Amino acid sequence: MPTLSLFNIAAITITLAASFGYINHRWLRMPISIGLVIIALIASFIVMLVDVVLPDLGIQNAVRLSLAQIDFHETLMKGMLSFLLFAGALHVDIEDLLHRKYAITLMATFGVLISTFLIGFAMFYLTGLIGLDIPLIYCLIFGSLIAPTDPVAVLGILKTVKVPRSLKAKIAGESLFNDGVGVVVFTILVAIATQSPSDDAIGTYEITRLFLLEAGGGAVLGLATGYIAYLALKSIDEYTIEVLITLALVMMSYSLAYALHFSGPIAVVIAGLLIGNRGMRFAMSESTRDHVNKFWTLLDEIMNAALFLIIGFEILAITETATNLAATLLMIPVVLIARFIAVGLPISLLSLKAKYTPGAVAVLTWGGLRGGISVALVLSLPNIPEKESLLAITYGVVIFSIIVQGLTVKKVVEHFVK
Repeated sequence: MPTLSLFNIAAITITLAASFGYINHRWLRMPISIGLVIIALIASFIVMLVDVVLPDLGIQNAVRLSLAQIDFHETLMKGMLSFLLFAGALHVDIEDLLHRKYAITLMATFGVLISTFLIGFAMFYLTGLIGLDIPLIYCLIFGSLIAPTDPVAVLGILKTVKVPRSLKAKIAGESLFNDGVGVVVFTILVAIATQSPSDDAIGTYEITRLFLLEAGGGAVLGLATGYIAYLALKSIDEYTIEVLITLALVMMSYSLAYALHFSGPIAVVIAGLLIGNRGMRFAMSESTRDHVNKFWTLLDEIMNAALFLIIGFEILAITETATNLAATLLMIPVVLIARFIAVGLPISLLSLKAKYTPGAVAVLTWGGLRGGISVALVLSLPNIPEKESLLAITYGVVIFSIIVQGLTVKKVVEHFVK
């Protein structure tokens, strides 16, 4: 099969996203991200069925080769994610975040760590029972990539579900920051797993230093680049240039973060919060605000559509076995229980001194969707024997999260939030 150019890949992806989006809007009426995943999954199953009936066509192999030309990790983690996070942060009220800073900080840091270890140790024990021997360190790596909620999926669902403002701030704030923390934890655990015997052991001091360097460095970088962009925006009133400045801010912040080994996600979130709050209020005219908001909303919707479409088609690139399916079914409730504990502990402790929305823990647990970031991270793992199993389990948990949790979170909110 001839290699597709970048333009051809983009053309096929956008055309399918537009076509499936039309079908969803016209007949299914589901949230667009969920609708695209479901339609892409149905299309994938049709491809598999055709391949079984008419194997000589080799259609599944052709689609799989096309998918292989899209480096999902590079496309999302070093491209789309920066724009999606900035677009999400741009519309979050920083005052709401600051009023709930303790809950958001605890859930985005200690909550991720608690989930990582609970999921990791449970996976090591449960998969061993069904004959799937995955080393403990890779079980912990799975915990780190599946523990954080996906901001793209979460923020997309929040647009379709009405929740109290205080609870919405917690959900949005945690999702924007915990993926950055999760990526840092994932990076550290992979470094531990892949170090050679001749390397010096990575101790507590080195782990703490790496964590602070990535997370703290990302925050400082985002603040610095965001403030420079803010000054530039404040000095002119020309919406075309100002939109371009916000675009340059995202791309340069993310590129610099990777070059300096800082957290790119945290950098663009901080920059987005600064521009979305102080920048919108004090550095933009009404006309510029309108154009900036419309530009980033449109870009967010287009990239979301493409991302969830690709997630749906990724099933064709996965080797599914009975053992992997059994492991997936075991891990889905484990991930939910770990999520419940990880958000329940901080909220319970903080509720001793402050009042929280009734049903907050239930909504935070069920509304903590996983998405493309988890799939991208597992695909970035080195070629180890356990990678296929980890990919299949991760994909299964993500699909359950997007479809089942995504379609029922509204009912959970209506039931638990009084």
